[in-house]
Amino acid sequence: MKKLLLFFTALSLCAGAYAQQALGISTNITSPQVNPDGSVTFRLRAPKAVKVTVTGDFLPSIPEGATDATTTVDMVEKENGVWEYTTVPLPGELYSYAFNVDGVRMLDPSNIFQNRDISTYTSIVIVSRNDSDPGHYYKVGKVAHGNVSKVWYNSPALGITRRMTVYTPAGYEDLGNKTKYPVLYVLHGAGGDENAWSELGRAAYIMDNLIAEGKAKPCIMVMTNGNPGQEAAPGEWANEQVDPMNRGGGRASFPESFPDVMKYVESHYRVLKGAANTAICGLSMGGGHTFQISNLNPGKFGYIGVFSAALSVPSVNPQPAAPRQQGAPAGGNRRARPNVYDGLNNNPEYAARIKAVFNAKPKLYYIAIGKTDFLYDSSAQYRQWLDANNFKYEYKETPGGHIWRNWRLYLTDFGQKVFK
Repeated sequence: MKKLLLFFTALSLCAGAYAQQALGISTNITSPQVNPDGSVTFRLRAPKAVKVTVTGDFLPSIPEGATDATTTVDMVEKENGVWEYTTVPLPGELYSYAFNVDGVRMLDPSNIFQNRDISTYTSIVIVSRNDSDPGHYYKVGKVAHGNVSKVWYNSPALGITRRMTVYTPAGYEDLGNKTKYPVLYVLHGAGGDENAWSELGRAAYIMDNLIAEGKAKPCIMVMTNGNPGQEAAPGEWANEQVDPMNRGGGRASFPESFPDVMKYVESHYRVLKGAANTAICGLSMGGGHTFQISNLNPGKFGYIGVFSAALSVPSVNPQPAAPRQQGAPAGGNRRARPNVYDGLNNNPEYAARIKAVFNAKPKLYYIAIGKTDFLYDSSAQYRQWLDANNFKYEYKETPGGHIWRNWRLYLTDFGQKVFK
């Protein structure tokens, strides 16, 4: 009996050890390795591979019309089947990358730091070379941290219960703290959800670092889900297999339902109310939502930020789209979109809404976009209309296109301008 007990004890210990090993398999490889000069070394053990490459946004992107620029580089096989590639010194930034092994895409097995952008997962690495570069603000700094909560709220306008992400600044939950805070609403783009800004956008870390350095006012930051047919991010509500790009229909549009968000926030958090204490910004589709929400609620927001915004103006007399001429390109970096300047001049009722926003004298109307963004032309047309009407705004233009690298920069900049 004693021998039998010892046997089962040993068997149990072996099973436990195997389970622990299965949960924590180590590759014994350092990848990515950020080097002192700001270069990054990527490594992958693949002893039987014939060809291994790495692709990422640290490589040059393909310019419009070019065919020979590279966005993928070969890795070199070193000892023991370890493939390696070292970049040139990189500016401080957050970089995304993935490997390709004999035609099969894979993430870095040595790096558990990864993110989802719509339906694609990538491995990521943050490079910071000084305390003023973008990477510095995206890192988890040795500062006081705010809390990030996933919050469910009822939306009568949409007829469903929905989820949003709420950041509260360091000290908000401290016992005895009765301080009220301004509110910044942050909206995502098409294919995103309430996780986009907190994960891809590094929004909480940006605010932690800005607040700690005295560059931003402590505030409550609300990151919404702008898809009116969804309750929450994929896998985080009953419909687990939802397509991220399927925004779904609802009883109302997201801009029309936005008062439900504000009502919940203002009744459940210690909020300073009024335009001087209320800001809103968004990227791409969320920039379009910001545009629409502010137009529906003139005087509600003292700070408005449209980042790479998908702007649209309802047509008074909609016309069918003209057929594409034979041989004409089907797309490109600058996609054909309705002219915003003409649309506003032809729709005085809608233009009056925007005029009401500016007549309420917001403290900041902020427009930002990349030079090669496919929405650049519509942004330029909107600015042309604002200029023609003598409406004041602040404009920021950056290199690059419709990318998170730009949107994180815009939030970092916008966050330092609000509530001041």
